[in-house]
Order: sequence, then C-alpha cells, then structure tokens
Amino acid sequence: MKKAHFFALLALSVQTAASAANDPDGTAAIQARATTLTRNLAQQAKLDEGQYLKVKQLNLRMLTEVDDLKTRFAADPAILDQHLATAQTRYEAELASLLRPTQYAVYQQSRSGMTALGAAK
Repeated sequence: MKKAHFFALLALSVQTAASAANDPDGTAAIQARATTLTRNLAQQAKLDEGQYLKVKQLNLRMLTEVDDLKTRFAADPAILDQHLATAQTRYEAELASLLRPTQYAVYQQSRSGMTALGAAK
C-alpha cells in the first residue's frame, strides 16, 4: 500500500516538475499544486479554515521537499526512493496530527482510490 501511494506521489511530483519547467524556480507551480491538493482534501474531508491553512503549508513543504530531493538525488534512484519514502512517512504523520480521525480516514480512503492497487479492491 505504501508503495502504491509512493508511486502516486512520485507521479504527482513528476507532473509538478514538468509544470515547473516554465517557471524558473518552480514556486508558482508548487503553489498551484499545493492549493489544488488542499482544496481536494478540504472538499472530501470537510476541513475547517485553520486546518485548511495548516494542510496547505504542509503540502507546500512536501512538494518543495520532493522537488529538492529529486534534484539532489537524480543520479541515484535507490537513495532517491529512500528519501522520498521517508518524506512521505513524515508527511503522513504530520497530516494525521492535523486532521481528526474521521477526516484522516476519509483521506486514506480517497488516497487508496487514486492508485491502481486501490482500484483493484
């Protein structure tokens, strides 16, 4: 399950990186992607305004970190995968601390629905 989510996140970050090609430092693309991710979660999990702002900041940090890791470890895919997995674990833990249990359950359910493995269930 973690691998499926990891690959979904990786695909998402590749899409973000492709969008960032038009923006020299990529900040506009990362901002837009973080906003989209946060809005989607806010709709599904019914976030309040405070949660929305905190989750958006978390998404910004995560997308920025993923972009940085991909740049730093592009030459070594094994190390890149390790660092991305660690970043994903940290993201999940921080997100769990921001959301109520029912909201986190909605997030997990929607996340599993986005992956090929989740759709096969």
